[in-house]
Amino acid sequence: MNTQDTTSVSNGAEKSMLPEYAVTFDDVSFTYASGEPDAVKNLTLRVKRGEFLSVLGHNGSGKSTLARLICGLLAADKGNVRVWGYNPADRQEVDEVRRHAGIVFQNPDNQMVASIVEDDVAFGPENLGVEREEIGRRIEWALRTVGMEKYRTSTPTRLSGGQKQRIAIAGVLAIKPDVIILDESTAMLDPRGRKEVVDVVKKLNKEEGLTVVLITHFMEEALLADRAVVMNRGELVAEGTPEQIFEMGDVLETFNLSLPEIGQIRKELMVSGIEIAPCLQPEVLAKELADFASSKGIKFNCPPYIPQRTSFKGQNEWDIDIRNLTFTYSKKSPFATHALNGVNLKIDEGEFFGIIGHTGSGKSTLVQHMNALIKLPQAEKKYKKPKVKKGEQPPVLPYLRVGRYDLSDKKCPWKQLRCDVGMVFQYPEYQLFAETVFDDVAFGLKNFRPDMPQEEVKLAVRESLEAVGLNYDDVAEKSPFDLSGGQKRRVAIAGVIVTKPKILILDEPAAGLDPLGKKEIMSLLHRLHGDWCRTVIIVSHDMDEVAENCTRACVVSEGKIFACDRPSELFRRGDELRALGLDVPLTAKICKCLADEGMEISCDLTAKGLCEAIVRSFGGDFNA
Repeated sequence: MNTQDTTSVSNGAEKSMLPEYAVTFDDVSFTYASGEPDAVKNLTLRVKRGEFLSVLGHNGSGKSTLARLICGLLAADKGNVRVWGYNPADRQEVDEVRRHAGIVFQNPDNQMVASIVEDDVAFGPENLGVEREEIGRRIEWALRTVGMEKYRTSTPTRLSGGQKQRIAIAGVLAIKPDVIILDESTAMLDPRGRKEVVDVVKKLNKEEGLTVVLITHFMEEALLADRAVVMNRGELVAEGTPEQIFEMGDVLETFNLSLPEIGQIRKELMVSGIEIAPCLQPEVLAKELADFASSKGIKFNCPPYIPQRTSFKGQNEWDIDIRNLTFTYSKKSPFATHALNGVNLKIDEGEFFGIIGHTGSGKSTLVQHMNALIKLPQAEKKYKKPKVKKGEQPPVLPYLRVGRYDLSDKKCPWKQLRCDVGMVFQYPEYQLFAETVFDDVAFGLKNFRPDMPQEEVKLAVRESLEAVGLNYDDVAEKSPFDLSGGQKRRVAIAGVIVTKPKILILDEPAAGLDPLGKKEIMSLLHRLHGDWCRTVIIVSHDMDEVAENCTRACVVSEGKIFACDRPSELFRRGDELRALGLDVPLTAKICKCLADEGMEISCDLTAKGLCEAIVRSFGGDFNA
């Protein structure tokens, strides 16, 4: 908070000078130049000073537009916006708005400005005229707050996506704003990082009166807010406490949202006749189940049964074999960063495989080797076999084979490899470049199959866009950069699957998508996996996503494989995973709470498997 307004307000007179509302919208509408329907329509909203507000809504509902209107990055076409009493659309007042309000974007690259981390964090305070000594203290505090103090002199371009996000958050915290807007700002963080950042924001909200506007798809984060609002097609359609919003149940689905997973589990159990009061915490759910069993006189008995998920059984033609894989960014420079340190991994053809790990663990670097976006040293054109002195052992070189491709061979057909091994990046903006969505999706076909007739290209593009849930007629001629973050991700996936690769690798495929959008994307991947894609590999920070979808998963930590197993076995090691900055899925937490109530559950840690195990353990007769 800026020094003038936020040094502890010492008397009632000063307090009375502060505005009652930090942010106000009065009948605000905004339409982008593309002429589409209003991104924000007739919006009236009040955010009290010191309030923690959660904003929910489907991709394209207007949430990010709302955030940009607050900070003066956009100006309303109609109505009035006020931030701390100032008008962000007024050029003479916008600087004051930005003293009071800071925004953290979904993609941290959108707000990185310096080549050194500490300079990036200092950028905001310097522009506000904060004294040098105070800037130094703020840099230290902000970096410590987000757990990035040891990267103070690093270069941001060599950090992982999650690490960049922490730096972006630190840069806004260093301004010490009165209002902070987090636009899906924790989507790329590992579970520990997400919790740490949200805990810090919550602490600043409670202890220093920071006003928080949290735009999120994480229902657990939304529960921390004092109030939640739901946006749909640019309009405010619901508001209340988070608990009241989530009690709307099926109504949320009409807004392309969904109940938190624990609410969905309760709903499934209720259908089976198990009566449970509304609850949003694993401990409460376990207690409700224990009380239900007691009230019905049910003796708990769980047979030792864990259903095994089936996967496509291939001929091992497309196995992935990785041995002794090491990699260092900016080798032999002051900015050298060791990303991989002897990775050994085997992924069989037919698997739906998950890769999890803390921010900066090396996950993205690992998968970028699989289609030679990063080549092995001996595959580089200028590579020469090192001379070995007499009596010395030759260096152990990394080995990587993907199907029939030997990626250690300079003569490997790289173009064909990348046709057969498709990659969707962590940030979809990185692989969108064409003037229209059609041209972007069609690029792979034109590159890998230049002789394909135009009519077939058009049909393939239409099928790919509709497969990812986009209407061809609505988006084909649009610029991909005019789409929402979630829509960009879908276009990026369409641009890869249009060539029907044998192996599909996706780095955080569902990050930034609304709940139903996540389900649609994962359903799509399972459908592709069943139809023609031999192997699907997903990198994810979402433990529930891995538990629900993967046949097997590995944990990457400090550039090595820490563990590799079925999710049902992997997530039994909860304490070890938490020590690595990870977490366990909600279903594993519920199983732990049930065990504390004396009810041991054996299941595959999917929501369906958990519900089946509970019903089976109770005997299935609840109405006597």
